[in-house]
Amino acid sequence: MDILLSSAYLAPIQYYTKLLLCGNGTANIEGCDNYTKQTYRNRCVIADANGPLQLTIPIEKPQTGKCLMRDIRISEHGNWRHRHWNALEAAYRHTPFFLYYEDDFRPFYEHKANFLYDFNMRLTETICQLIGITPLLKPTTTYIATHTHDYRDSISPKEIGQSDPTFYPSEYYQVFKEKNGFLCNLSIIDLLFNMGPESIMVLKNSIVQPPTQKFVP
Repeated sequence: MDILLSSAYLAPIQYYTKLLLCGNGTANIEGCDNYTKQTYRNRCVIADANGPLQLTIPIEKPQTGKCLMRDIRISEHGNWRHRHWNALEAAYRHTPFFLYYEDDFRPFYEHKANFLYDFNMRLTETICQLIGITPLLKPTTTYIATHTHDYRDSISPKEIGQSDPTFYPSEYYQVFKEKNGFLCNLSIIDLLFNMGPESIMVLKNSIVQPPTQKFVP
């Protein structure tokens, strides 16, 4: 099926359940909406030894009050690429699959990226390949006002479990689970580093199917 999603940086597990449901269909990634603060567009949440940790990509402030997501530029303020990679390495170096996937992610933090939308898209493509899901990721060329499977607003740090009855986070192994308890709907990178090739099974188990719909991965 075809779906509509916002752009997201190391998006949460909920986001990737939609990409899994998409199958070989088209996942339209909205780039023509106005950039909104405090969303997954430029931030993700991982788990370190002390609990949830938010990582935020700094952006260059638009010259006008509103700016399309596709036109948002990444700022190099605060040496964020170095800080993010160090945070990921510190949080996940003891997970079962960090070393296995390290070389897939490290280049994203070694080279400067200009536009947030393009950076997110390349990351999403890489993660889909690693998980083994095959949606056609398609940048939007105009703003899509309505869509049958529109998840732009339901996947939000403020809306977990409230506006998406088809998502129920399935528990999985987390390296700090004994200390912090299970932390749900973290960045997909948490699932990938902890579960590796079994990540796709966790995604499947996190999908609640309507009674009339049969899930065919």
